[in-house]
Formats: sequence, C-alpha cells, structure tokens
Amino acid sequence: MPQPLTLFGLAQRGMSAQLVRMNAAASNLANAGSISSSEQMAYKPIRAVFAEDFDAASGLATVQVQGIQREQAAAIRQHNPDHPLADANGDTWTAPVDENAEMVDMLEASRQYQNLVEALSTAKQLMLDTMRLK
Repeated sequence: MPQPLTLFGLAQRGMSAQLVRMNAAASNLANAGSISSSEQMAYKPIRAVFAEDFDAASGLATVQVQGIQREQAAAIRQHNPDHPLADANGDTWTAPVDENAEMVDMLEASRQYQNLVEALSTAKQLMLDTMRLK
C-alpha cells in the first residue's frame, strides 16, 4: 500500500514539474532563430503537459508531468536566396519561437520553483523549532 503524500513529496513533485517546464522553455530559447531548409524540418516549440494527480490516502492533489508535446505553430518563411539552406524557391524557414513569451514562462516557472523551496524551508524550520521545544 503506498504511503500517503507528505508536504515534502508534494513539493518534490511540484519542483520536478517546474524543472521540466523550465527545461522546455530553455530548449525553445536555444532554438529561437534557427533556420531550416524546409517547413517540416524547422524546429517546433515544445510544451510540458501536466495533469492533476489526486492522492486519496492524504486527500492532497499534486501535479504529474504527462509528457512533452510539440506545438503545431507554422514555421516562418523568409525569402533569402543567398543563404546556404535556401530551398529551390530561395526560401528559408525559421523556428516560430516567441522569445519574450519563453522568457516569461521561464521566469514564472522559476518563481514557482522558488516558492516551493521556500515552503520546504519553512516546514523544515517549523519541524526543528518543534523538536527544540521538547
């Protein structure tokens, strides 16, 4: 029988989810502006897919990472016949990554991660204070 979810397990799951989210944004930022010779080969941004995970033993709900999904955003076509990756029409295809949106997503995930670290630190301090009372 699985152990009931504790504050530490809850925070660990949340921190893992935010880390996946930050890594996805970092991958998108790293590929922003990348150029391909065809629309099909152009980098497509990725997003983490989350779902609720309810723990009946404790009554707590937490997050579960279901996976990573590619967006269906269309690549940006640019006419650049002098580029070595240009196709027969002289077009290149750029990854459809919104760098500002990715930075906002990364900052939000980072703040959520920091909030969870702070919650764990507070819980640890309260536990230590309680042990000192004995």
